[in-house]
Amino acid sequence: MNARCATLPLFIAMLTSPASSYAAAAACAAASGSTVPAVVELYTSEGCDSCPPADRWVSSLKAEAAKGKVIPLAFHVDYWDYIGWKDRFADPAFGARHREAAGRGGASVVYTPQVLVDGREYQQWRRTSGDKFAAASPKPARAELRVAVAPAGTQLRLTLTGRTAQPVHGAQAWIALYENGLSTDVKAGENKGVMLHHDFVVRRWLGPFAFDGSGLNVMQSLVPPAGSVIAQSGIAVVAVDDSGSILQAVTLPLRDCPG
Repeated sequence: MNARCATLPLFIAMLTSPASSYAAAAACAAASGSTVPAVVELYTSEGCDSCPPADRWVSSLKAEAAKGKVIPLAFHVDYWDYIGWKDRFADPAFGARHREAAGRGGASVVYTPQVLVDGREYQQWRRTSGDKFAAASPKPARAELRVAVAPAGTQLRLTLTGRTAQPVHGAQAWIALYENGLSTDVKAGENKGVMLHHDFVVRRWLGPFAFDGSGLNVMQSLVPPAGSVIAQSGIAVVAVDDSGSILQAVTLPLRDCPG
């Protein structure tokens, strides 16, 4: 995966697409490569006292994520809020995704912390360091993705295009705005008195966006949450087939984007 904050030559071909008005104005862009990075989904909660080790494990993937080998995404669920601490990063939609993704990936139960890798439950995270995890041989890509971001006031304007080598049944893409470097001083619940640190926290989750045959063209405006720091944030795009298997994924850090 090659990502940089500049208009990519690859986007010249996009200027004739329906997304051209956004692509031409985009200051930051990224294009996927020939292999698929490992997509890690962590389902976690600040109200869960067994979750901090998993949060730290996801943070340990930073170096490999910067190399484009891994795309970590931490979804904070709200179903532990009732035990005394309301997780400010939680969203009911993330709990719904947790149940759907875990079930589709063959998990027999939904719990926190739960890690899915490429849509399948991954229980070995407790015994695997981040660098060893990322050393696994990558899979060949079954799709191409390109994403561009143009800051516009309080919004981010996204242009997403993609294609598969051949039509894939049920192919669809999701867009995440994630944020790093977050901390919470927990005042109640199971983690009372603990300062929690989080990276790759999903702040916005958009989709699904269906492929039309073998092609994908999306123009979308995204409003970051109040107080979020764009310089610590990024965009991740994940394309899957109808079984949840990853077709391709790409990430674009926003730290150097103008606006």
